[in-house]
Amino acid sequence: MPDDAAARDAAEEASAFSHPPVDPDATAAYGDHPDQVIDFYTPREPDPAVPAPLVIVLHGGAWRAPYDRRHITPFADFLARRGFAVANVEYRRGGTIPAQGGQGPVAGRWPDTFDDIAAALDALPALVRENLPQADLRRTVITGHSAGGHLALWAAARHVLPADSPWRTDRPAPLRGVVALAPIADFRVAEKLDVCSGASRQLLGGEDKFAERQPYADPVFLLPTGIATTLVQGRTDVVVPQAVAESYAEAAARAGEVVGLTLLEGVGHFPLIDPAADACAVVAEEIAQLAW
Repeated sequence: MPDDAAARDAAEEASAFSHPPVDPDATAAYGDHPDQVIDFYTPREPDPAVPAPLVIVLHGGAWRAPYDRRHITPFADFLARRGFAVANVEYRRGGTIPAQGGQGPVAGRWPDTFDDIAAALDALPALVRENLPQADLRRTVITGHSAGGHLALWAAARHVLPADSPWRTDRPAPLRGVVALAPIADFRVAEKLDVCSGASRQLLGGEDKFAERQPYADPVFLLPTGIATTLVQGRTDVVVPQAVAESYAEAAARAGEVVGLTLLEGVGHFPLIDPAADACAVVAEEIAQLAW
């Protein structure tokens, strides 16, 4: 990438990661593995007469082990300060064995990453009632950033998975909507652009399994969902370029579904989850529009 683009991206990333992690108000397990947990954040100024909308947050990090939910806790706290109840979901990511070519840890685990998102979403209503009584489950929005944006789109599309998928549900998830932030939403385009050094190919188990597993994992194969969906994308994003989100929106249109695409001028990948950035306030407003 050009030097100026690289410098801007590095500065945006540094800003987003400069905030100290924010501890949750409660944590609950949805499985036995240490990564099978959900952190809960209560709305900071709740209205006792009006239960708060619930926002499910799925973090990014290319589905790779070094990036856990802690980096997105300032964003979760930002939403809680905006009056939302928040569930920040952890899930199993790639193992610690380096990828071939010295590119770092492998992205994701098949099928564990998807097992965890499905299990977390299935367990969430009961866990919310126990740990986050201020939340209104009828007003649930799921959001995710980057690889987490992919998982948010996938979680909302389980009812249109192939019939033989173990993650398929018999009805749509009870969601008001999806707000996917710079999502890895079309694996073909992502691979063409080498997004996160081939992360989507690694997630599906490598080149030999890629085409076979795409219909079970790639959001562009899982349309239409019938669930209100908005993508928020920075125009200067060099990590997950705008073309990925545009391709998903175009695929949705071909399937007869309108997907919102909010493009932010002068914004890269990380401001979307950076409480210090104006883009983060835009994200909160997009969530509010669907939640209410």
